[in-house]
Amino acid sequence: MQKLPIIIAHRGASGYRPEHTLAAYNLAIEMGADFIEPDLVITKDGVLIARHENEISETTNVENHLEFRDRKTTKLIDGELKSGWFSEDFTLAEIKKLRAKERIPNIRPHNTAYDELYEIPTFQEILDLVQYKSVETGRKIGIYPETKHPTYFRSLDLALEPPLLAVLSANGYTGKDAHVFIQSFEVENLQLLSRETDLPLVQLLNDNGQPYDFTIKGNTYNYRDFVTVEGLKKIANYAQAIGVNKNLLLPRDISGKWLSPSLENLSRTSLPENAHTAGLLIHVWTFRSEDVFVPMDLQGNPAAEYKLFFDLGIDGVFSDNPDLALRVLEENQY
Repeated sequence: MQKLPIIIAHRGASGYRPEHTLAAYNLAIEMGADFIEPDLVITKDGVLIARHENEISETTNVENHLEFRDRKTTKLIDGELKSGWFSEDFTLAEIKKLRAKERIPNIRPHNTAYDELYEIPTFQEILDLVQYKSVETGRKIGIYPETKHPTYFRSLDLALEPPLLAVLSANGYTGKDAHVFIQSFEVENLQLLSRETDLPLVQLLNDNGQPYDFTIKGNTYNYRDFVTVEGLKKIANYAQAIGVNKNLLLPRDISGKWLSPSLENLSRTSLPENAHTAGLLIHVWTFRSEDVFVPMDLQGNPAAEYKLFFDLGIDGVFSDNPDLALRVLEENQY
């Protein structure tokens, strides 16, 4: 039987290897993660690859490749000016010349030992790994892809959804019971997907701001509106789960301390119950072990943060350290 809550390896075991590499995904599976989570962007020739963003200089050694020096540019991505090198300006063959590097080296210097060892994987290569490891381990390992900047890519005639569904279908991921969740911070692409597939869909919700597809159309509805009872009902019309910033359940002040509900009245947090009433699963992001990411109340004890959230009745966590998440589950016999 599938453990609940599920453990979603956020970009792989990214606390131990550079994120979005086959090494990070493989390690997460070996640690026992139920799902691995690739962020998907796309190449010039229409191939889905795993990167945190379409600007790739933070996570690859593209700056060291003199042959790509003239590709550096500035673009407007979801209302924000970004300078660098972008996946959509490279063919897959060119992407394969690059190597991954640690995105936050000041926080995870141990991961820099693996810089430039690993290729940038395609979505197909990730699915190949998942299916191979499922056979090897005897476990049904899931895939939890995120469509990054869908409105932006659609404006370039590089829509993410058709190749995503095509690759999933070609690999046997069909129907509402498939071991897959497709996630997005935008709404319209999930609504489109809900009309084209029965695969489970996840509406991502941040603790501030609004979906970019709403922004460009002047829709004032924001992420916090979605966590109301009525907002959750709207999501349930097209999605099967929500993926929420943990601050939506337990807000923190500017110093990182929890506000309300306090540690004494955690049971009053109503979002998990309201999500379940609406027929939605609730998965929470992102859990990381470094003190800079842990609430000040629990720094030095990241395991305690998992337990507090598991006790709220959530259905899954996105974790950079899936081994720790699983240890907490096992020790507390959820």
